Amino acid sequence: MNNPVLENIRRSLGRTAPTSPSPRPAIYPPRQAESTEAEIVRSLEEVRKLSGVAQTIHADTVPDALKTLVAEQNIKKATAWNTPNLQQLQITHHLASLGVELVSPNAGKHDLALCDLGITEADYLLPETGTLVLKSSAEKPRAVSLLPRVHLAIVRPGQLRPDLHQVFDEARHDPYLVFITGPSRTADIELTVTLGVHGPKSLYVWMLEEV
Repeated sequence: MNNPVLENIRRSLGRTAPTSPSPRPAIYPPRQAESTEAEIVRSLEEVRKLSGVAQTIHADTVPDALKTLVAEQNIKKATAWNTPNLQQLQITHHLASLGVELVSPNAGKHDLALCDLGITEADYLLPETGTLVLKSSAEKPRAVSLLPRVHLAIVRPGQLRPDLHQVFDEARHDPYLVFITGPSRTADIELTVTLGVHGPKSLYVWMLEEV
């Protein structure tokens, strides 16, 4: 049976016979992971290409790195996920010792939007594009990565995934995923790119070195 909608479109275009469908695009094989060291280097390079700030860091140097970040970005108020890994790094303790006001990650959107810094982990990191993938839950509110003007994501090598299909396979039962590829950017009609209009203006990615 002919589809009447398609028949009307064909007549409007002056076509009398169905057009053959285009060939199916090629399906490329999944990307294969390189060595862990190579994947880390590529990930951080891609984040930098997107105007992000990326570096490897050791747990012992987290206090100094936070001190530098707070000074560079003039951080007065911050919020952070309350996850075991961030608790182990004593993120909120170090921020408080620097005089930063702390806001609960489960606070209202207005309060979170007034924060200068939001700190999260990343559940996955795609080296090919420098894309962070964050699961969203009560313990990991997605607003922490979306509303403050600066977003810091702390990643471990175990979160590296070579290809997107692996992320979807592992996270198929998670209701929400946040994909972050560089700071928020928007272009106007003249294609002038502006950072931070609809999200964080600055993105920091710290790859935590394994002991």
